[in-house]
Amino acid sequence: MTEELSAQLKNFLVEHVNQCKVLVVGDVMLDKYYFGEVTRISPEAPVPITHVLKTKDQLGGAANVAHNLALLGADTSIIGFVGDDHHGESLIEKLLARGIDYFDLVHTAHPTTTKIRIIGGHQQMLRLDFEDASPVEPDDYDQLLANVKANLDHAGAVIISDYGKGVCTEHVCRKLIKMCRDRNVIALVDPKSDQWERYRGASFVTPNFKEFRSMLNRPIRNVGDEIESYARKTIADYDLDGLLVTRSEHGMTLVVDERTDHIKAKAQEVFDVSGAGDTVIAVFALALAGGLKPFEAAYLANVAAGIVVAKVGTYAVSRDELLDRLEELQ
Repeated sequence: MTEELSAQLKNFLVEHVNQCKVLVVGDVMLDKYYFGEVTRISPEAPVPITHVLKTKDQLGGAANVAHNLALLGADTSIIGFVGDDHHGESLIEKLLARGIDYFDLVHTAHPTTTKIRIIGGHQQMLRLDFEDASPVEPDDYDQLLANVKANLDHAGAVIISDYGKGVCTEHVCRKLIKMCRDRNVIALVDPKSDQWERYRGASFVTPNFKEFRSMLNRPIRNVGDEIESYARKTIADYDLDGLLVTRSEHGMTLVVDERTDHIKAKAQEVFDVSGAGDTVIAVFALALAGGLKPFEAAYLANVAAGIVVAKVGTYAVSRDELLDRLEELQ
């Protein structure tokens, strides 16, 4: 990263982030962690007994995307489905504490999507999922789309965070992207589905390499030239403005118009890639909403992702952390 680019990105974070409004639409989740120690095997069954020492609730899924935006200083709103249950109450409390506008969440008869992880030492031993990814009532989808429409006039960008938990149906995605196009709002998608027809017309899609390869249904290699070639075809096939493919230890590849940027990852020990995609799309969208060029936004997202993968569990990057890392890389 050049000194000039680093200075430009730092100036954006200090001077312009607070003026950016980003709307997140998608599958909100609660991540619950039980941290403990294991000293023996249960006499009831051949399973370890975990003595719980600490618990932690965190925002997950689309809510983690919003959490990243809020910690960076953006004006952040979130729209999705939540259940009338204890997990939903905990999630809303955390959104409130982070200053995230949650008032347009739609309450449904489904449970709040929740992932419970049991951690022994630094090892995840078990995960329990509470969810119902089947369709909600038609009125719930109508309310969600109405809430999005009411928020679009003031949004600089909309992130569609698809975790395959029931919000981002083909109908909803098509409606969301059309509303954004009609109002000249940047629409970005973090995809879960292999059926990208639902994402047609989006400004940017940000798959990881595994998701991109799965969508193509081809045994492509994680090699820059090969990814660029298929990215250009995908952009044309689905009428996208650009594609940002995250490639784990190989960094990321951004393809927009005639330009391609292969951005290298900073060599470091990787503890956990969970949540890295949330951070990438949050930072990328925020930077675009603030007027940065796509390649500048991608560089900033790459730096943020490098912070996240060195942490254990879902993690959101703060503006100060990002500024410190830019200073180190300068």
